[in-house]
Amino acid sequence: MARVSQAHLDARRRQILDGAAVCFARNGFHATSMQDVLKEVDLSAGAVYRYFSGKEELIAAIVSEVLGQVRTSFEEAARLDPPPPPDVLVTEVLGRTLAARASLTVDGKPAFPRLVVQVWTETLRNDELAAILREGYCAVRAAWGRIVEVYQAAGTMRADVPPDHVARTMIAVVLGFLAQQSLFGPAPVEVLGDGLRALMSVSEAEGRPVRSQLG
Repeated sequence: MARVSQAHLDARRRQILDGAAVCFARNGFHATSMQDVLKEVDLSAGAVYRYFSGKEELIAAIVSEVLGQVRTSFEEAARLDPPPPPDVLVTEVLGRTLAARASLTVDGKPAFPRLVVQVWTETLRNDELAAILREGYCAVRAAWGRIVEVYQAAGTMRADVPPDHVARTMIAVVLGFLAQQSLFGPAPVEVLGDGLRALMSVSEAEGRPVRSQLG
């Protein structure tokens, strides 16, 4: 029997993961069956089960891959001197994440934002997936926190705000942007970058925090 190359195995695994991601984005994790995945990727059950034991392993692999890539990008940025400013950094990382999955569509629209919403919904009833997501996001938060520490040490970001507070905010901004894309349709990542840059331009009077005049 001819030996199957690693490149072939990797390509087949990619085919299965991408097909499963489209299915989950289209119908949600709970409503998607393994038969749906087999039909999407046009492979036999044996071919798919060689790589993944079922839906749970598929969604875990998809989530781990995405969060691992994002974490690595931020960890690399933390080693730069100096790292790019937040608006540039978020735009670059999110842009790469979306571009890598641009071929995955549902009804002609990008599947990835829909997939993110579906994954978060599934964590409400899937403790194992919630644990995977929590671990991944904690790693991303830690990487963002290290970037904030570099900003603060360089004097480019105020030092009286805990780095983890900034990290949580940046993650919330990205997730909110993806949720908007799922609801309102695609938007270029430059929209997010422009918004962040505008917020970063708000100055403080004489170095003191600006107090709200509301209520």
